[in-house]
This record gives sequence, structure tokens and C-alpha cells, in this order.
Amino acid sequence: MLEQGTISIHTENIFPIIKKSLYSDHQIFLRELVSNAVDAIQKLKMVSRAGDYAGDIGDPEIEIAIDKNKKTLSISDNGIGMTAEEVKKYINQVAFSSAEEFIHKYQGKSDQPIIGHFGLGFYSSFMVAQKVEIDTLSYQEGAQAVHWSCDGSPEFTLEESSRTTRGTTITLTLQAEEEEYLESARIKTLVKTYCDFMPVAIKLEGEVLNQQKAPWRESPSNLSKEDYLEFYRYLYPFQEEPLLWVHLNTDYPFIINGILYFPKMKPDVDVTKGQIKLFCNQVFVSDNCEEIIPQFLMPMRGVIDSTDIPLNVSRSALQGDRTVRKIGDYIAKKVGDRLKELYRDNREQYISAWKDLGTFVKFGVLNDEKFKKQVEDIIIFRSTVTVAEKAAATPAVEVQSSEGDVWQDVTPTSANTEDSATSIPYTTLKEYLERNKERHENKVFYCTDEASQATYVQLHKNQGLEVLFMDSFIDTHFINFLEREYKDVKFTRVDSDLDNTLLDQDKAGEIVDPTTNKTKSEVIKELFEKALNKPRLNIRTEALKSDNPQGTPPAMVLLPEILRRLREMNAMMQQQTTEFPEDHILLVNTAHPLIQNLANLSQGSIIQGDGLSPTAQLVNMICQHVYDLALMSQKGFDGEGMKSFVERSNEVLTKLTEQVSN
Repeated sequence: MLEQGTISIHTENIFPIIKKSLYSDHQIFLRELVSNAVDAIQKLKMVSRAGDYAGDIGDPEIEIAIDKNKKTLSISDNGIGMTAEEVKKYINQVAFSSAEEFIHKYQGKSDQPIIGHFGLGFYSSFMVAQKVEIDTLSYQEGAQAVHWSCDGSPEFTLEESSRTTRGTTITLTLQAEEEEYLESARIKTLVKTYCDFMPVAIKLEGEVLNQQKAPWRESPSNLSKEDYLEFYRYLYPFQEEPLLWVHLNTDYPFIINGILYFPKMKPDVDVTKGQIKLFCNQVFVSDNCEEIIPQFLMPMRGVIDSTDIPLNVSRSALQGDRTVRKIGDYIAKKVGDRLKELYRDNREQYISAWKDLGTFVKFGVLNDEKFKKQVEDIIIFRSTVTVAEKAAATPAVEVQSSEGDVWQDVTPTSANTEDSATSIPYTTLKEYLERNKERHENKVFYCTDEASQATYVQLHKNQGLEVLFMDSFIDTHFINFLEREYKDVKFTRVDSDLDNTLLDQDKAGEIVDPTTNKTKSEVIKELFEKALNKPRLNIRTEALKSDNPQGTPPAMVLLPEILRRLREMNAMMQQQTTEFPEDHILLVNTAHPLIQNLANLSQGSIIQGDGLSPTAQLVNMICQHVYDLALMSQKGFDGEGMKSFVERSNEVLTKLTEQVSN
């Protein structure tokens, strides 16, 4: 070994780094200096309560002053002040935090926290100032006021001061490129951003700039509904009222306070971008809470305040560790508890908010096993069964507990609620399965697009089959999750195939015509096969059950469940739009009068020497038109298909009017 020793670090080496790279954003200096001023005031209160200071504390306040002529910005407080020795210890020794030492000495003497922990915040002032001065007088009896000055080099001066009032004033002579901080509007904006909820009045030219009161540090029992709403309006002006909120308040196993709101979801909301504000001891730190908040709660809004969240030296970035994960789990649990409480105590509000809440809940269930176990019994789906139908199907003895079926609380309370979401029946999946086990055990009919699948839904309703609406953007994935959870249950979209309950089993259509040696169903099938000429199209002929055949569709396009899902999965993996599949089923309703008339019309068509007769041409066009209408309900048209449909429609109408006029 040639030599062993200690590496020395000199201020002339580290000072330029502190000035230029300590913080990523220069405006942070104001937050740091105001935080230090708040600390000084809190320290004085702690000393006074400990009996070490008998003087009058007075009204605590921080005064910001601007002098454009001198190009100076000053921050003054009437806090504890410093002696010459303390200035040497806490200012001249870089990164020696007076806050840490003070907390150990006066631990338990105050309910107000000390903000500073790093001992570097003061030096952020050199990012914007060419010269920094401190004028301070300690609370200690007989203390001598002192003045400290530094021009950004390792050199400083410390001398006696004529100051006579307790406290500290930090004066910055700003650099030429940083003179934006001489504008009152700029300072007001920064105070509102970073210091709004600090517990001391912050003044500029006599005007108090900050709120001071932090509602999240209040006990929930001290806040009314209007208090929560008012705070939300203040944080997010010009937004719709939140659906509900969760108040976080615990000091074990970590300290965390906060209020989180469920906002109304909008189509343009980026669910991956957080809107929750992170505070540390009422000091704004960041809008970035991705490391703390579980991903499925990202769209929530509000405030989280914790001293146990590890921050880097600039308090602007989180360091992932076990504590952060535990805090995330705690927040998720509190959200789950709040949802269960609302489901139990105010079912009507829960249902009314479900359109927006459902996205949070389902996303959480897909991504968090603990959260899933919490809320799996309160996931609800809109249903086609009416309140009256449900009530008739449920024995009276089963509708007693507030924990029971969702339907018991959804009846509108007045005429004004006729269009309310709460007038629409909702149910859990377990209730659906129990209610329908006699008709179709372990089978769920669902709809993903109420508009395009309306015909299919109505067919099911007409035959008393209950359909669940799973039509949010997340439900495509959620259905797969449900199938894993309910392994014995088959989930069938209303347009994938038709249950036998919907089909008329009357064999009249299967009687063979002796002249053609074909059944009517076979004749109809051949008509469509020739007219459409699509080898990959599977044409089925069935009679749909109905008391009013005219009210049923003449034909329907069916998309087999497995093939449709495979296409959707492939499209998603390749980040492409799902195209309408060439392989699909056209179910022709042989009970519909149009189809029967079409079959009869085809019997009178003859082949002419130069091709099809006018009647045969009309039959072909009507077949194509019926198919187009079925495609339209499935949104199966591209631009060219729609153009062809319009042209054929006009041609069909022209030929029909020609026949009538003749």
C-alpha cells in the first residue's frame, strides 16, 4: 500500500455545481427560502412552548419585498433568528441542516412540522442571485444582530448589524437574466404554486398571497361536504363536481395526509397522466405521483402530503423503495373501503356515479389482486331487465338487507329523476347468474355497443333474455378477466350467435316443394348465395321467434365469438383498427314477410335469352339490399361499401316504382 487517506472536497469545486445544478428549475429558490422562513417561525413556537422563550411571539408572517431600482428581492420573517455562531454553523457549512438538529432537540414540542431536512435549500438562491445577504437577530436575550454577505464565490463576510427586530431577512441581488422575479405577478404565481398552503401568512406589498389552511391536515369530522367541494373547486376551477372523495389520514406505519377525488371521466382524459399534487409538510413538491399512486388511480385528483415519501435533494423526484409501495397499497385500500362504504350506505349515489367509477374499479381489478378482492362483489353492470320484471322474479324474503340486490335502491324518488342513471337497473354478475339459472344456467348474454347491437338486444328482450351492457372501453379486457374468474360461465355477445330460445322450431319451412324438390329455406338460401356471390360468407336460414314477424329484422350478421376475439386481439397487438371480417354469418329470417315475399317473387322470375329477367334482377338487388342493411347494423361498411349501398338503394327504389307505375 503506497498511501491511505481522505478525499477532500473544496467549496470552490462544489459551489458552481450547487449554483447551476442543485435544482432543475430556478424558480424553486422562492419555495426554498419561504420554507426556511416558515421553519424559523415554527421553531420559535416550539422554543416558546418548551419554556425557553418568554417574549411575545406576535402574529407570524413572511413579507416579500421587491426593489426594481436596486434589482433586489427580499424575504423577511419574524421567526427565531440566528446568532453569529449559528450563521457560521448553518450557512457556512454547506449541507448542514439546522432542521434535523432542531427536531432532535425539541421533538414532541409542537404539532407543526419543520419543513427543511437537507440544508441545501438556502443555496438555491445563488441560481438566480449574483449576491445574497442575510440580516438576522436571534430570539436569545442579549443577542447581537449580524449581517452575512456572499457574491457566489466561496468568500463571505460576517459583521454586526443594526437590526432591532427578531427574525431574518434574506436579500437577493438578482442576476440580469433572472429579473423576471422582480415582477409582482411572477412572485404571486410562484407563491400560489408552491407556498399556498404553508401555515403562515405570506405577504407582498401588504397583500396576503396564500390560503394558509390545508384542508387535508384537518380531521375528516371537522370538514363538511361543502368544505370538500370548495377545496376541489379551488384546486380545479371550471371543472364538474367530483363524484366522491377519500380522505387519507394516518400516522402509522407511515405519516400520510391527503384528499383524493374521483372526477367525472371525459373522453379526452389521459388515464396515464397523474393529476394529484404531492406536498411535503404543506409545501408543494410535484404534480408527478406516478411512483406513489397505483396506476389504476392515476385519473384521480387531489392532494397527498407525506414526510415519509423519500425525495431527492431538490424534493422534485421520488425514489422508489418499499415505503413508497406500502403507501400505494394503503391508498388503494382506502379507495376500496370508500367504494364499499358508498355501495352499502348510498346505493343510489354509487349507481349514479358508476359510469365514471366503473373505469377506475375495473382497471384496478385487472391490475391489483388485493384491490380485486376488496371490490369484486360491488362490480355492477347495466341490464335490460326492468325494475318491475326483476321484482316479480325475486321472492320478497330475498329483498330485505341493504347488502342485497342493487335494484332495491334504483327506483327514482321523483318525476325529475326520470332520466337519471339511477332509474336504470344495475346488477352484479352473481345476481345475474342466480336470476337466470333456470333459463340459461351459466350463460351470460352481453352487449358492447348499444347502438349497433340494438336489434340483437331487442330480440333477446322480446324473448325474456336478460342482456348485460359491457360497453366501456375497458370491457373488452374485462370480459376476459371475468371468464377466468367464472370458468364455468360462457359469455356470449348478442351478435355472435342466437340462442335456441330466439329461434322458432316450427318445421313448416322445411316442407319439400314437389315441383322444385327443395324446401323454402333451401330456396331462400340459394337466392342469397347467387345474389351475393361471397364464398367466405356462411348463409343460414332460420325463423326468428316473434309475435310480430314484421318487427324482427329480415336478416342479421353474426360474428362467431372466438373468431371475432382473435381478430380483435391481433388488431390490438399490431396496433391496427379491427377490420370487419370476411368470414361471418348471414342469418336470413325466413319468418319475415319481406323474405317470404322475396321467395315468392323469385318463383315468377324467368331466365331470358340475354340474361336475368327484370324480376330476377330485382330479387338479386333486394337480396343485396337486405345484406347491406344487416351489415350496416354491424358497422361493417367501409367508404366504398357505403357508396355502393346508396347506389343500390336508389336502383331498388327505382325498379319498385317502375313496377308499380306499370
